[in-house]
Amino acid sequence: MVSVKPTLTGEIDANPSQGKTSVLKALRNNKVAYASFWFLVLIHVAVFLGPVVWTVNPEELQAAGSLAGWSFQHPFGTDDLSRDVFARMLHGGRVTLIVGLVAMLFSLLIGTVVGACAGFFGKVVESILMRITEAMMAIPTFFFILVALTVLGTSPTMVIVVIALAGWMEIARVVYGETLKWKEYEFVEAANASGATPFRILTKYIIPQIVPSIIVAGTLTIAAAILTESAISYLGLGIQAPTATWGNMLQNSQQYIWTAPVLGILPGVAITIVVLAYNFLGDGLRDALDPKFVKK
Repeated sequence: MVSVKPTLTGEIDANPSQGKTSVLKALRNNKVAYASFWFLVLIHVAVFLGPVVWTVNPEELQAAGSLAGWSFQHPFGTDDLSRDVFARMLHGGRVTLIVGLVAMLFSLLIGTVVGACAGFFGKVVESILMRITEAMMAIPTFFFILVALTVLGTSPTMVIVVIALAGWMEIARVVYGETLKWKEYEFVEAANASGATPFRILTKYIIPQIVPSIIVAGTLTIAAAILTESAISYLGLGIQAPTATWGNMLQNSQQYIWTAPVLGILPGVAITIVVLAYNFLGDGLRDALDPKFVKK
């Protein structure tokens, strides 16, 4: 968090633009996190805008034949069904990243609501919500996802919902702890004494102070969601063909690991470097948004 201090009226003493500048400067000082940020920007631009330039249909059979090598017409060659691998990497990356982003947003929403309500209201609400959170954390996450998808189906929407339902608990614990801390501050007590509703106190005075922690949690949650989607797709329980994802591309390529290893290397490397980049960025943001690391 940037070093700002709310007053009794809930106003912020520090200059917001100065705080943002300090955070950006701290992030730039972390060369790995800063490079990860720009790498992720490049990857997202490529997968979301790339198909506009590279208009080859990822499901269309190509004249080059199956397992063709790299060429100007097919920069990454063709797969076992003679489909353009470059087009499938772009379209598959788009689906994988959308799944990670949307699942992260749902996880943040659930975790923030549960954690904030538990920390702010306390007593019975806290006991119920945090016991539910602990019970969910006691269930092996990957096993829960596999069982849920087996029962509920493997549509893209269901994959997103199940991943989100399996990933909100850590966020709830972070928000819960932060809410307990901030609700003891004088500006929250003053707002409560002035007759502000609990909803207004949470949304205007407490949650804005937790936003930096939520941002960091969200960055790390995207990485976990992408890795989870890739793992379940590799096992055949994720998003199904003909929709391409990096995970099911990895699954389809396993039988050609010796004859056409590039079919597995490309999606495998893409998953690895994107997940690592998100984790590096999350670590960098944690340092940059922590006042102990922000240099004035």
